[in-house]
Amino acid sequence: MMENGSLNLNPTNVWSHFYELTQIPRPSGQMRQVTSFIENFGSRLGLHTVRDSANNVCIRKPATEGYENKQTVILQSHLDMVPQSNSNIQFDFSEDAINAYVDEGWVKAGGTTLGADNGIGVAVTMAILEDETLEHGPLEALFTTDEETGMYGAFAIRPEFVEGKIMLNMDSEQDGELYIGCAGGADVSVQFQYEDETWIPKEDVAVKVALTGLKGGHSGVDIHLGRANANKLLFRFLKEAMLIYDIRLSSVSGGTLRNAIPREAFATIVVDGKEQYERIKEMVSGYEKLFNEEFAGIEDKIEFKTEFVTIDSAMKLIPKQVQERLIHAIAGCPNNVINKFAELPDTVETSINMAIVQSNSGLIDVKFLARSSSESRKMEICQNIESIFTLAKADFIEIGNTYPGWTPNPQSPILAIMEKVYEEQNGTKPEIKVMHAGLECGIILSNIPGLDTVSFGPTIKFPHSPDEKVEIATVERFYQYLIEILKQVPNK
Repeated sequence: MMENGSLNLNPTNVWSHFYELTQIPRPSGQMRQVTSFIENFGSRLGLHTVRDSANNVCIRKPATEGYENKQTVILQSHLDMVPQSNSNIQFDFSEDAINAYVDEGWVKAGGTTLGADNGIGVAVTMAILEDETLEHGPLEALFTTDEETGMYGAFAIRPEFVEGKIMLNMDSEQDGELYIGCAGGADVSVQFQYEDETWIPKEDVAVKVALTGLKGGHSGVDIHLGRANANKLLFRFLKEAMLIYDIRLSSVSGGTLRNAIPREAFATIVVDGKEQYERIKEMVSGYEKLFNEEFAGIEDKIEFKTEFVTIDSAMKLIPKQVQERLIHAIAGCPNNVINKFAELPDTVETSINMAIVQSNSGLIDVKFLARSSSESRKMEICQNIESIFTLAKADFIEIGNTYPGWTPNPQSPILAIMEKVYEEQNGTKPEIKVMHAGLECGIILSNIPGLDTVSFGPTIKFPHSPDEKVEIATVERFYQYLIEILKQVPNK
């Protein structure tokens, strides 16, 4: 278990703080406990600690002797984590501690997200704040809130909250990569409203179809991997079943978060008798085989199963016209990578994630997250979705929660120092990249223009999914790398 294994991991101060964070419930939207923890941490160290109206916390640490003339550096990370668990795990992210453990060079969690995104960045910052032996100029540790659900903490930051002119964001997830730009994003929200149909012929049979076992992942960092989207696959099946067998849809539930590629999707359908039920079972089995063939080498094992459901008085049906419009719209919507940079063919410019499809008593919610480094292309893909659902006669369509991207600055002075230090420590040059995921940098820069900014971090695989894991060796490299960067920050 992590509680014991952490004693054998280096650097011990970083891992002890990370373990503390795993014991504090901190899903997005529930920041009270973790922000109080960080605020109390700064106060215990005797450092100037402030908290703003959005519960962002800034802790200031003075320069060590001889480094007073260095520029102030902002160490920035976010406190919240994505709450994702496998369907067979009973876990309450608002109360339960993360079950973290060590496994062959990685730290993982037991069937849930780990929270290394961005808990490692927070833990490294805490270690630097408390270590009196380090050499550095003035530091500001900026801990933001609710990054994963809308970057609300970053949006609330005012220029007077921090004083530094250099910002090191510690929310990237690949050792050896330095990020100098990121995509902006926008939410698209759609609703169908209807009155439930209550009459179901007595000879009809209900069946629940369950699509599980997909990898999912971060809808920015992992979108280029071509992983299956559970919502798209489920509705591909539903469309054919509707056209061949005239099925009726009772309920649908796929995905949980906008910024996570949906790993699971479920639907309850009603069919015309037991003979048709058997055909649906065969059809589901055939799709399971097809999906695994199509995603061989990408997904491990996609499972698509049926389960008999007893029809009772509580079961309702979605009206046939609404069902048809929904299924055709979802089947026809774009999803995944839309285009890549012409000058950077390995880097995604624009993507769309069909994140959530959820029915509940007269209402169907469909939610997307669009990302792009181009503001015009971001809005184009949002408007494409809007047009599809306009034709499908959706009752509500909204494009909102837009946030800006971060324009790269290859001439950044702190970037030059970071490249130099990396090569000195590792014997190779770091890769300079633009991230397709949204980072808080773009938002903070829109509020505080002129910050010299770079994002970096240790290797974290499969963030936003229960497969999330962080590579132990890269955490130590990341920590030692940051310590040396702080020594070489330019003078004022």
